[in-house]
Amino acid sequence: MGRGIFRNIVIEAQWLNDSRARGYARLLAILFPLAALLWTLASLSGKSPNGEPLGTDFLSFWTASQLALAGNPAAPYDPSAHHAAQIAVMGWDPGYFAFFYPPPYLLACLPLALLPYAAALAAWIALTGLAYLKMLRAWTDDPHIWITMLAFPATLINAGHGQNGFLTAALVGGGLILMDRKRPWLAGLLLGALVIKPHLAILLPLALAARGEWRAFLATGLGAILWAALSFLAFGPEAWHGFLADSALARQTLEQGLVDPAKMQSAFAAVRVAGGSLTQAYAAQAAAGIAVALTLAALARLRAPAMAQNAAFALAAILATPFVFDYDLTWIALPLGWLLVEGRRTGFLPYEKLVMAAAFLLPLVGRSIAIGLHIPVAPFLLAALFALVVRRAVHGVSLNRLLPRRAANG
Repeated sequence: MGRGIFRNIVIEAQWLNDSRARGYARLLAILFPLAALLWTLASLSGKSPNGEPLGTDFLSFWTASQLALAGNPAAPYDPSAHHAAQIAVMGWDPGYFAFFYPPPYLLACLPLALLPYAAALAAWIALTGLAYLKMLRAWTDDPHIWITMLAFPATLINAGHGQNGFLTAALVGGGLILMDRKRPWLAGLLLGALVIKPHLAILLPLALAARGEWRAFLATGLGAILWAALSFLAFGPEAWHGFLADSALARQTLEQGLVDPAKMQSAFAAVRVAGGSLTQAYAAQAAAGIAVALTLAALARLRAPAMAQNAAFALAAILATPFVFDYDLTWIALPLGWLLVEGRRTGFLPYEKLVMAAAFLLPLVGRSIAIGLHIPVAPFLLAALFALVVRRAVHGVSLNRLLPRRAANG
């Protein structure tokens, strides 16, 4: 009896049937916009109920664009000048929201300076959110699944921070889809644009090379060079000098805990939360990065289905970097969406539904659990989800090899 209960609740998660999952997703799809509206109404003064500026991180982007448009593109990389601009906008000291992004991202932010702060924030979330939605609709043609992914808590977290999770997920998902549709040059233009957040793309060259996607590989490199060149033309060398000089502060932020590691979702951060040394944290992160890189190469060698490899890459990219936050988890909508498609098509494998449900809720609770209980669940749960994607990918390879044999045997 006990084994039967365990199988029903944990292994097969029979309680999470299709209609119940859709109901939960619809409920969240209603609650999240309502919560965002109430939070915005409570923050009309510019200060949110938790004492931070409305849009939090977006303040960094908007003030950076203001400084650049005023002819001082190096100022966003000068913490004193950038902080002063943030105080001037808010009329009070919100604390410092740093700008660690390379000049191509500053170029992407530049149009924001043409709008007042609140309007720019609304436009940023709306436009990048539409790009994210368009990518999800291309990722799967099942409206129930992409609506479920819109109800994914990472969307609320990203919007609340005014962050770029919608944009980067749209770029990686859109680029991979275009590559699969034999449009490598356009794919490279999108994938190359990940130069705006390069630490999320450290495995991209390896993944493309392992898959033999050489035109997309070349196009991605050229795309990255193009975006870098455009930013150089727009801002001159000053912005690049400022960015390189400011990189030391970014490293200090990671290594010295200037941002609480409990807010991060990486193996590096997990070791630091657990009290481990800097060396141990880097060793854990290196092990995670090497493991997922080798797995991507193995999936390519096995000729796993393209969408399986795409889903695995999105997770591997998150697992490979030490500097990743809950708003970056918009990327895991891609593997979650793919697993939903495959589960509905062929049936869910053991533990899939339970791990997927936990990963779905991770952006909502992961940071709070790490801060309040000092239990860094994120990298372990992401690794479990990665294992499910790999299992599905290998399962797909086995089926593809088995079906022709059955057909040949009549």
